[in-house]
Amino acid sequence: MSRCTRSVQASPEQVWSVLADGWLYPVWVVGAARIRGVDRSWPAVGSQLQHSAGLWPLLLDDNTEVVEAEPPRRLVLRARGWPAGEAQVTIELVPEGGSTRVDIHEDAVRGPGTLVPRPLRSAAITLRNRETLRRLALLVEGRA
Repeated sequence: MSRCTRSVQASPEQVWSVLADGWLYPVWVVGAARIRGVDRSWPAVGSQLQHSAGLWPLLLDDNTEVVEAEPPRRLVLRARGWPAGEAQVTIELVPEGGSTRVDIHEDAVRGPGTLVPRPLRSAAITLRNRETLRRLALLVEGRA
């Protein structure tokens, strides 16, 4: 499992407000190209957002579903990106003084992505999630 951490100069509630706006997903999630729809109940357990991944014109349509939600502390997602497969993504927000430590834990859980050797898979996920956290921090701090 890949784990990345970053400190964001904002409260957990401010970080959560970005996570809770499904329409912002492609702004901070590396690989998400656009949002096609967001359930009104997002980020309630069972709610989904429909996204496209890749680069135009080679886009794949799929969805991400909320598995667990504990505002403003924890969000667990099942991100689908077939034909690569599915990943479980856990985002934890930990208050640290006037800032928030954001931890992302991710791994492939279904499909061909699970066949990639764990060290190689973890390295690729870590690189992507470092940039994802950088984008999330810029978005949150710019709104704060």
